[in-house]
Amino acid sequence: MRNMAEQTFDFWNDHSLEFLEMAMSRDHLERIENPDGYGKRKGDCGDTVEFFLHEKDGGITSVSYDVDGCVNTHACANTVIKLAQGRPVEKAWEITYEDVAGYLKTLPDQESHCAELAVGAFYLALKDLEKEQKSA
Repeated sequence: MRNMAEQTFDFWNDHSLEFLEMAMSRDHLERIENPDGYGKRKGDCGDTVEFFLHEKDGGITSVSYDVDGCVNTHACANTVIKLAQGRPVEKAWEITYEDVAGYLKTLPDQESHCAELAVGAFYLALKDLEKEQKSA
């Protein structure tokens, strides 16, 4: 039988390196004026994710984000950026919340809604980008 100390989750030792890197990074945490695409989504949990996209010649050249939420939501938003940066816009639509959770490896099952929230906000930014391109 395991004792109580063995059952305690240790954030720093029990998460994957990928999760820790994405959860702690603030490299892309920035609000951008006049992005080519913008998406914002608020989850049932109360967390909010915003994405700001720049595009050139059909490719995503930069992505930044703002989050009002937990460490899991930060990890998911950063993972979306890692998966999207430099991709053609049409390929960026292929990013799924399963891709995000898979990359992170140790996103707790009960926090999978954070991946869904981040990908949903990203899709809204892609939709806005396409709308802006059609009106230009």
